[in-house]
Amino acid sequence: MSLLRKYEMMILLTEEFNDSELKTWIFNYAKSLRKFSVCDISVISRGKHNLAYPINDRIKGNYIQLNFSSMPKYINNFSNILKMDSNVLRFLVFNKQL
Repeated sequence: MSLLRKYEMMILLTEEFNDSELKTWIFNYAKSLRKFSVCDISVISRGKHNLAYPINDRIKGNYIQLNFSSMPKYINNFSNILKMDSNVLRFLVFNKQL
């Protein structure tokens, strides 16, 4: 059985979200992560910022940081969920070394 590893995920969402919509989106995504036995989820909203370059004709985006523990085999599943979401402009998953 694989051991749990710690990950950090940075997600860039479109700027159209207000605060309550952003919280709802994050809650729904965290709930979908729990289906894969993810634990120790923490969410940090990094705010709305100008992008360094336009992405899909957008110049601003909401930055979200997710920290969690998971088995490595599930990381592709998380990525696939994000790829299907039209509100996600970019995302990146980091393996946090101890």
